[in-house]
Formats: sequence, C-alpha cells, structure tokens
Amino acid sequence: MKSFIGRHEVRDHHDYLELSLGTDPDLWLGVEGESPSERAARLDAGLDILADDPDLAPAVVAVITEAIRALNH
Repeated sequence: MKSFIGRHEVRDHHDYLELSLGTDPDLWLGVEGESPSERAARLDAGLDILADDPDLAPAVVAVITEAIRALNH
C-alpha cells in the first residue's frame, strides 16, 4: 500500500519527516562526516529558517527528541 501526504508519496520515515516539517530532517539532525564548516553552515541555515517561521520550532524539537531517544535504545 502506498502512503501520501497531499500529492507527495511517502516512501519511508525520512520522507514523512521531510513532508511534515517542510525541510530535510538532515538540516536539523546533521549528517555523518560533516566538517565543522558544513555544520556551522547547516546550523546557520536552520536558525534563518526558524527566524522566518518560529512556529516550526516545536516540530523540530520533537524530531530531535525522537532522534536522541532512538540513539539511546
């Protein structure tokens, strides 16, 4: 069975997060092997997005919280 959010097909958990947040989850969670300058740029972009859309912050916190929980189990 296929799942959709709007007209977008949800193929996996990553797709669900991206469609629900409106941004790539990697922006908030980072990627393995990123350099310090890449991390700084990613965090700056995230801050700019949250400055433009402060209502997004609770959803981002929820994603980060779930990622931390998943790492601890």
